[in-house]
Amino acid sequence: MLPSRASVLVLGGGPAGFMAAITAAEAVGTAGGGVIVLESTSEPLHKVRISGGGRCNVTHACWDPRVLAEHYPRGGRALRGPFSRFASGDTVAWFEARGLQLVEEPDGRMFPCSNRSESVVDALRQAAIRAGVAVHTGQAGQAAEALEGGGFRLRLRSGATVLAERLVLATGSHPSGHRIATSLGHGLVEPVPSLFSLSLGDHPLADLAGVAMDPVQLELLLPPAAEGSPPPPRDAHLRQRGAVLITHRGLSGPALLRLTAFAARDLRMCRYRAELRVDWSGGRPPAELERWFAEARRDQARRLLGNWRPWPDLSRRLWRHLLERHGLGAELRWADLPRRGEQALITALRNSRYRIAGRGPFGEEFVTAGGVPLAEVNLATMESRRCPGLHLVGELLDVDGVTGGFNFQHCWSSGWLAGRALGAQRMCS
Repeated sequence: MLPSRASVLVLGGGPAGFMAAITAAEAVGTAGGGVIVLESTSEPLHKVRISGGGRCNVTHACWDPRVLAEHYPRGGRALRGPFSRFASGDTVAWFEARGLQLVEEPDGRMFPCSNRSESVVDALRQAAIRAGVAVHTGQAGQAAEALEGGGFRLRLRSGATVLAERLVLATGSHPSGHRIATSLGHGLVEPVPSLFSLSLGDHPLADLAGVAMDPVQLELLLPPAAEGSPPPPRDAHLRQRGAVLITHRGLSGPALLRLTAFAARDLRMCRYRAELRVDWSGGRPPAELERWFAEARRDQARRLLGNWRPWPDLSRRLWRHLLERHGLGAELRWADLPRRGEQALITALRNSRYRIAGRGPFGEEFVTAGGVPLAEVNLATMESRRCPGLHLVGELLDVDGVTGGFNFQHCWSSGWLAGRALGAQRMCS
């Protein structure tokens, strides 16, 4: 049965909500009781379960809080303080203390040693049970009001109401959480998609779907601003370097997802119509490419262009595509490669241009840019500056990270800070 009262009511059974509830309950012991999580669906921690292809990228092996904060297109500078109190190393230790070992992959991503997201879900649910947290599913929040004498009345979609001394909003990017936050006095930065692939016009690379290149250098070229509008930004974050994957729709991969995360609002403003400059060489200077071509012409004179690439890591399929695109047959010998053809290939390797025709699907974590402005929250406790007793955590806030475990890390950090503050308040009351 759903109780009519709670000391701490957490709305949202995702990673940030569970971390806040567990931390608050552990701070006062199970005898304190009264910490309740309400989840609108039948499956708490669903995003944890499906993330990382069912593996769950829990966090990233980035141990310096200042460096960690650089991986957040929105909110990075403000997060330095919270991360100085609870960051990646603290997350690893927190889960290890509750029986879950995390392992680091070569690129810094950290997964459970079981390689199964279910292990993370189990660790969180068991920690909640041990701490005395009550989790109720199928309970969607509809509206909330702050009471004159303190506390909150939350009305559920079912028509039931729950009174709470303290309220935690951990609803992610769901509109219901935004509505409740604004009704309690908060502003809202319009949420827009972040972390998505890009579709290419006419998709000239469609036949190369499945090809991955690393490293590739990307630069987003925004359209000219309309008359009277500020010029498009020349931000360094509109340039990214790393692995890129060619898909049936266009381009994806870590570097492309980082680019769309940092450029989320710019792309939305131009309606996902822009140009993408791709340096397939990964930023190698022209002189280095010219030297490689000269060596190939000298040492591989009798070899066919289609059978010998300038460098071994260059995808054979991509190389043949570039040959065909510039009218150079794969059966042409290196000795017969004309100078004009060589220059065309070097330009294509360093400066291919593709027309962006739209946004591809969200990444599997469905990350958005936008939410409650951080200036309206005390980031030491995650308590609202507009409504005492209200705490806001996770993706509800105007914070989002790039791919690689950073979005979950913000959930763990903000949830822990809120939980510690709630636990301290309950012990003093």
